[in-house]
Amino acid sequence: MTQSSTFEPGKTYIPVSGKVYDQEEVNNAIEAAKDAWWTEGRFTKEFERKFRNFMGRRYVSLVNSGSSANLIALYSLTSSVFGKRALQKGDEFITAAVGFPTTVNPGIQFGLTPVFVDIDLKTLNMDVDQMEKAITPKTKLIMMAHTLGIPFDLEKVQYLAKKHELWVIEDSCDALGSRYNGKLVGTFGDIATYSFYPAHQMTMGEGGAIITDNPLIHRSIRQFRDWGRDCWCDTGKDNTCGKRFGWQLGDLPFGYDHKYVYSQIGFNVKLTDFQAAIGVAQIDKVPGFIEARKENYKKLHSFFSKFPELFQLIELSGKEDPCWFGCPVIVKESAPFTRNELTQYLENNNIGTRNVFAGNLLRHPAYLNLKNKRVFGKITEADIVMNQVFWLGVWPGIDDERIVYMTESISKFIKDKS
Repeated sequence: MTQSSTFEPGKTYIPVSGKVYDQEEVNNAIEAAKDAWWTEGRFTKEFERKFRNFMGRRYVSLVNSGSSANLIALYSLTSSVFGKRALQKGDEFITAAVGFPTTVNPGIQFGLTPVFVDIDLKTLNMDVDQMEKAITPKTKLIMMAHTLGIPFDLEKVQYLAKKHELWVIEDSCDALGSRYNGKLVGTFGDIATYSFYPAHQMTMGEGGAIITDNPLIHRSIRQFRDWGRDCWCDTGKDNTCGKRFGWQLGDLPFGYDHKYVYSQIGFNVKLTDFQAAIGVAQIDKVPGFIEARKENYKKLHSFFSKFPELFQLIELSGKEDPCWFGCPVIVKESAPFTRNELTQYLENNNIGTRNVFAGNLLRHPAYLNLKNKRVFGKITEADIVMNQVFWLGVWPGIDDERIVYMTESISKFIKDKS
């Protein structure tokens, strides 16, 4: 249940992303409404359990978006419980020049200095050789995304993180189901984040998740997510610790109600049980969604591979097994047309396209005048992404009939331009 089953080539729009669902999601949402609880509840707990099992991680915290997941993930590492390793204002964090803003913004908002590093066109991920050179004694964190579901070099990142005692936050919002050396991405770093916006591998409408194996990080995540409170009771629960009136913290009097003791300057970014109810149905479909995305990518990759003089495609090392968010294509500078000419043609023919998010973040108004930033080396490949790269949809709602129309339309464009 996603779109009209009737497809009219040239008339029916093919979006780059969308949601696939059936009556189960609707029934779950209705059931959540009938519960009349509406904030985090039983569906939240069920989804957390299912997602823990799927990812093989100890702790899952749900939030209202992938962007909030990034925000809370970063802030959790500012807690004093981490001693010298706690992030402090003025510390540096390594990130990629190509990406989505909310991978970078939480660090800036807290007061860290972003260190932007160029990417490698083969994967659209950070050039990890340059990353190593960008690390200084001020560096405390590596925070970047697996672009379009393509795993970045986790082997090298783990090595550098261990060598320099750096935190690693894997922004896996576009990469649910992707693997590196056979292991799910999001299970390598200290923390990983996910988005359940409709464009992603599964959806709750809005929604996100933060996962970790570290109990101290998990506690900090919950504190920053839930107003900054010290209490770890679930919503609607009291006295989980067994001594609700037996604490003395800060300058508060002994016995002050632990439910109203605040140990962090926190937020409130929880999601609702309606969203979790939809997610409970969606997560069981994820294996099928992953396979559909991979199959659609193979078909588009096979088509574009016929034109090596016009297009450059992703080159994998063999360690990466992406669950593709989209099919990225680099229009070569020598091609007789530009990226924009091709994407405008496709949009005019009802085929959705997207650029690779912000392209070069450093070219945007928000970052041009950012005082506390460091740019390592020359950011040249990011400009190529900005000017020459686009992606097409591979989501499960795109069937063979639509793939054929997409490829035939591009073939016609190439023929006309040649």
